[in-house]
Amino acid sequence: MQRNATTRYPILLIHGLFGFERIGHFELFHDVKSALKAAGCRLFVPHLCAIHNNETRGEQLLSQIACVLRGTGAKKVNLIGHSQGALAARYAAALAPDLVASVTSVSGPNHGSELADFLRKALIPGKLPEVVAQNVATQFADFLSLLSGSVALPQNALAALNALTTVGVGHFNDKFPQGLPQTWGGHGPEQVNGVRYYSWSGVVPQSALPGADPVQEICRALSQYFTTEAQQNDGFVGRYSTHLGQVIRSDYPMDHLASLRRPAGANTLSPDPIGLYVEHAIRLRAADL
Repeated sequence: MQRNATTRYPILLIHGLFGFERIGHFELFHDVKSALKAAGCRLFVPHLCAIHNNETRGEQLLSQIACVLRGTGAKKVNLIGHSQGALAARYAAALAPDLVASVTSVSGPNHGSELADFLRKALIPGKLPEVVAQNVATQFADFLSLLSGSVALPQNALAALNALTTVGVGHFNDKFPQGLPQTWGGHGPEQVNGVRYYSWSGVVPQSALPGADPVQEICRALSQYFTTEAQQNDGFVGRYSTHLGQVIRSDYPMDHLASLRRPAGANTLSPDPIGLYVEHAIRLRAADL
């Protein structure tokens, strides 16, 4: 029997770095949207820059929230941000808490990413590698925007990278600390200025099994660049770096991208990563959100 996960307020699914709503027939949140709609949720996926800093994407999100509220007549929205999308959600909630019922971070770099730190150090400021990387990444983001129909949005690869480093997110957190834990690895306040805060994330399995998802193999390789959270990361973000508000769990056996899709291959994840979204919608419903 299908569970009722109809929330009081609409849900906005917010993509992260290099994310998009739809390219052709492919939707980034396809599995998540299908599961939540089947459970009775009202859903929207805002159009944000594929790559830019957190404040720029947050301002775009605020504009999209206003559109959703006008179109639905709702008073507030529930924000669920994957990866960098969590930082845009936090920005919107900090600036307009009266319009946001909840913020949920899924694999969000709420204290920065060691992978971003490594990439930032690998680029020489003002020299050829940085210029090449900036141009290639920005052109790729422009290409994604063209395919997804969001050509009017600005893209800035270097701004995005700087915004995801430990230092960059540290500056962001100084301005927008809502929901952050006071101690490393702890839980943050569950409610700030009337906004509920939640988070969940995973840890990439360290041992490959026959028929493993190729995306997981990439995340496992990237996980080797972590030092502070070695073997405690999803390939892109460290486990404790994802903590925000009520931490539902931060060590699900899944990589960074598995937290928004069902992985390919013979080895399916348990628990089902898509089912986590339905469970969370039920959680929001129980909280009258």
